[in-house]
Parts: sequence; C-alpha cells; structure tokens
Amino acid sequence: MTIKAVIFDLDGTLVDSAPDLMLATNHVLSRLERRPITMDEVRSFVGHGAKALIARGCAATGDAIDEKSLDFYFAEFLRFYEKNLAVDSVAFPGVIELLKRCAAGGLKMGVCTNKLEGLSVRLLQALGMEKYFGAIVGPDTVNFAKPDPAPYLETVKRLGVPAKDSIMIGDSETDILTARAAGVPVIGVTFGYTQRPVAEFGPDHLVSHFDEVWDILELKRRAP
Repeated sequence: MTIKAVIFDLDGTLVDSAPDLMLATNHVLSRLERRPITMDEVRSFVGHGAKALIARGCAATGDAIDEKSLDFYFAEFLRFYEKNLAVDSVAFPGVIELLKRCAAGGLKMGVCTNKLEGLSVRLLQALGMEKYFGAIVGPDTVNFAKPDPAPYLETVKRLGVPAKDSIMIGDSETDILTARAAGVPVIGVTFGYTQRPVAEFGPDHLVSHFDEVWDILELKRRAP
C-alpha cells in the first residue's frame, strides 16, 4: 500500500485534553452535588463523546441519571466547555514536529474524532494546529460516531484520498475498531485515554512517542 493520508484521533492522541474535560465534567457533577472525578477516571471515561463522559462520571459518583437529565447536563457541559476548552489542554510531545514532517512530505492529514466537530475545530485553532488538517470530522458531521466507519470514510473523502491509501492513529479500542471497520491499518499510541492498554486491541503498530511514527509512515509509503 501507499500512504497518502494520515488520520488522527483527537482527545488522547493529538491533544492531552483531559484536564479541561475533567474541569467541565466536574462542573456538571457539582451541579448534581456529586464528588469530583479524578484525572485517572477522566482518562478512562473519554472516547465515546461528551455525553458518554457525563454518564460515566455520574455512574462513578452515585446513581445513574435518566436520559432527559443527561440531555440537560450535556447542554450544561457544552456551555462550560466551550468557554474553557483550551485552558490546560496541550499537544502531546512530538505532535507538532510530526505534523510539520507530514506536511513537508506531502502527506494529507485529517482528524476523525468523537468530539463534536465545532468543538474540535475550536480546540485545534486555540492550539495553533488547525492549519495542518484538511478535514476535521466529528460524530455530528455525519450523524455517526466511531467505531462506525462512516466518520473515517468521510474524513478521507474530504481529503480526496481513497481509504486504502490512508492510515489511522488512535489511542483506544474505539479507534482500533474504527480502523478495522474502514479496512485501514492503525497505529496505537500508549499514552492516551483507555480503560485497558491499547496493545490489547491489536493495533498494527504501537508507539509510546510521536517520534516513532515517521519511520512507520515511511515504511508504509515505500511498500509495494
């Protein structure tokens, strides 16, 4: 195969956003008079979108809440998070260097995430990273969330690259399943947000730092 595009997950892969996600979740939990969740809890709860994060936070701190209440507190979460989405969030080490290298090497790049598209764009803008990506797709973009392959396929479509000429980079089971459903190889990062080690889900490659990614991409680009 020949790699022409690299598709990244966002939270836990490109950006260490857990501090700000924790802040927003704990804002909601305080409204419910619940204890705050910890950083370790947040890192294990992220991956299926903000509504799932709130539901998991509620389940961990008391009784689960009904769907109507969840919708209400999801809206409250969004109001708070929109104003505080890049307070302590930062790109993971080596990310910017890899993005620059990919751009210089002619590789197209996209983001496929379970964070809402608008929030994803704003976060990447705030961190000065949006310019590297030709497509940023969230679950609301196509009305499907990962691990359904639809968001991934929409991402490569917007980049003008066949799915078979792309590779995914993610941190969780959701990302591995998405790549498998889309029929593309996947690199798992070990430093992200997951309840179980990403190695357990069988990524094609495993890295502990973004410095290791370029050599993998080069091998894929040279493959027949």
